[in-house]
Amino acid sequence: MQKDRTDLDRFDQAILRVLSVDGRVSVTELARRIGLSKSPAQARLKRLEAGGVITGYRAQIDPRRIDAAHVAFVEVKLSDTREAALDAFASAVRKVPEIEECHLIAGAFDYLLKVRSSDIASYRRVLAEHISSLPHVMSTSTHVVMEAVKETGDQAVL
Repeated sequence: MQKDRTDLDRFDQAILRVLSVDGRVSVTELARRIGLSKSPAQARLKRLEAGGVITGYRAQIDPRRIDAAHVAFVEVKLSDTREAALDAFASAVRKVPEIEECHLIAGAFDYLLKVRSSDIASYRRVLAEHISSLPHVMSTSTHVVMEAVKETGDQAVL
């Protein structure tokens, strides 16, 4: 059986906490924050990257500055949930730039989408022209976000 989980000690967890909030921190500052010297901190960081625990770094973008502050979560129920249908839906979802996240769900519906747009009118267009025409979509239900209390990057995960 393949081992997917990596055992992390307190220093590894501390590195992940720091980087989840500040991915551009220097190795010297990272070492200071976690209580190690630079060389061991850098070696741990490289091991976490090489081992696939850290999969990359990216910029956090203020959605208001790029006219994408409107967020809606969309429950999607499919007419067919056989593997080929799920694959077709997933493949098509990846081509819609407004769909920021897509999760297969166990429950009353099949997928949960996080959709970003400029406003409710542009969301309505995305729903009508893109989401509703995705393969095997039987029904959708939209939940409009009024305020984001916590989003990824707002606080360390560990």
